[in-house]
Amino acid sequence: MNPYDQVLDATISHLEKLKASGIKHVKVSQEILSSLTMPSSRAVETRASASPAATSTASGRSTIPVTPKPVAVAPSLPQSKVSLMESMAEEIKQVRGEGEIPGEKGLALEQVKQRAMVCVKCPHLASSRRNVVFGVGNIDSPLMFVGEAPGMEEDQEGEPFVGVAGQLLTKIIKAMGFGREQIYIANVLKCRPNTPGQTAGNRKPSEEEMKKCLPYLLAQIEIIQPKIIVALGGTAVEGLFGKTDGISKIRGHLRYLRNIPVMPTFHPSYLLRQQMLTEKRKVWEDMMKVMEHLQIPITEKQQGFFLKA
Repeated sequence: MNPYDQVLDATISHLEKLKASGIKHVKVSQEILSSLTMPSSRAVETRASASPAATSTASGRSTIPVTPKPVAVAPSLPQSKVSLMESMAEEIKQVRGEGEIPGEKGLALEQVKQRAMVCVKCPHLASSRRNVVFGVGNIDSPLMFVGEAPGMEEDQEGEPFVGVAGQLLTKIIKAMGFGREQIYIANVLKCRPNTPGQTAGNRKPSEEEMKKCLPYLLAQIEIIQPKIIVALGGTAVEGLFGKTDGISKIRGHLRYLRNIPVMPTFHPSYLLRQQMLTEKRKVWEDMMKVMEHLQIPITEKQQGFFLKA
């Protein structure tokens, strides 16, 4: 399938979802309408210049342009001396859109979501995905978990961390004293990495895929403003900060993303493969540091989790 058809399919799919949700009117510019009839690559270029920001008109109708504005990609992930958000400020601004009401976090996040839902910056992922897995949870949460990418179950459900690893993450969240609905969960990549020729399994997202998708996550972080982020696994850390020394060496040591502390720790899937009590204890020690940062009292029982009897 060529890029024109991929964009067209994604647009049709998005409009069908809007119709199913009860939206009956979509305002579209004449430029976009004209581009839909173009059979060449010029159509893709024309439609890519539009931005699908979700706004509300005086009549209460949703106004959603058909396709997203392209997001410029930084040539390389920044080094520690340069904030990732600062280096990608223009990209974040583009996916966030203009004119959101100050303080309206829900509206601002919805604008970003609408852009992500029709994103086709990675045509091979857009053509193979079932759902864009944007993020879920409490947008006012002081705690945010970030994983690497959706798997098969997440792609089917449209929600991050719903598979076996997600079930373990939910247990970790509950052990910290939270309900899953009280925190916010997202991924670096919003689409499942495709696995051509495979009927099952997942693969690590490429560096290029993460670069293209990263502005959506950074916009989420900028809007939510969590007090601390937990990066689940080495790939999540790599997506946020670039190449690292490996999760085994950096876990448990805070890093900072525009003054927001980030706690790297093992991915839940690692704990499913490595059932040793010592590895579970390492993750729990990282979570207790997160709790301390949030000034959450740690009980004697919690302090003893995953220690030998």
